[in-house]
Amino acid sequence: MNKKPYDLIIFDCDGVLVDSEVITCRIFSNMLNELGLTISIDEVFERFVGKSMAQCLEMIAGLMTADVPEDFVSRFHARTTAALKAELTAVPGIELALQAIRIPYCVASNGTHEKMQATLGITGLLPKFKDRVFSVSEVARGKPFPDVFLHAARKLGAAPSACAVIEDTPTGVSAGVAAGMTVYGYSARTPAQRLTDAGAHCIFDRMSDLPRLLAGN
Repeated sequence: MNKKPYDLIIFDCDGVLVDSEVITCRIFSNMLNELGLTISIDEVFERFVGKSMAQCLEMIAGLMTADVPEDFVSRFHARTTAALKAELTAVPGIELALQAIRIPYCVASNGTHEKMQATLGITGLLPKFKDRVFSVSEVARGKPFPDVFLHAARKLGAAPSACAVIEDTPTGVSAGVAAGMTVYGYSARTPAQRLTDAGAHCIFDRMSDLPRLLAGN
């Protein structure tokens, strides 16, 4: 664990800043079932959460005997946008945690800029990340590759070894580890052991604990 103050804290978005994954997993599960694939919400969370849409589509194609409908992504976005507008909240405790963190921070996600603008906007968190929002669309490879984390660190002038990553999925944890960063696994909805097995250096389940942990206490 890093004993010196970090130069940059990199947050994932879904499940870490915004409590979106229960909503999006429900819709994703429903749509896969409509395609004839019997996949529960829990299975969606375990198999698809943390991956980019391109990666998800490859996985769906591998499960189907027919092609994935061309409008699958657009229909998913339309249905999730409506549900998020009606139901989305910030992750409990994240506002106070951000207020208490005195180190520069940003967000780096496998999601698109459009998605983050929407979810961070709905929850009121967007102003806290002005000009510090990084998307998989800016790099060659999504998580579990380290590209988006390394891109964020490079843009903000921080050495990877001086960065802390806050992630809630094994995919994201693996990306942070591959980037050479210290990874804090948020286990409120993900089994802690899955994050530990992916290489997380520290596990926590309450956002109120994060400022203290980042300070090394």
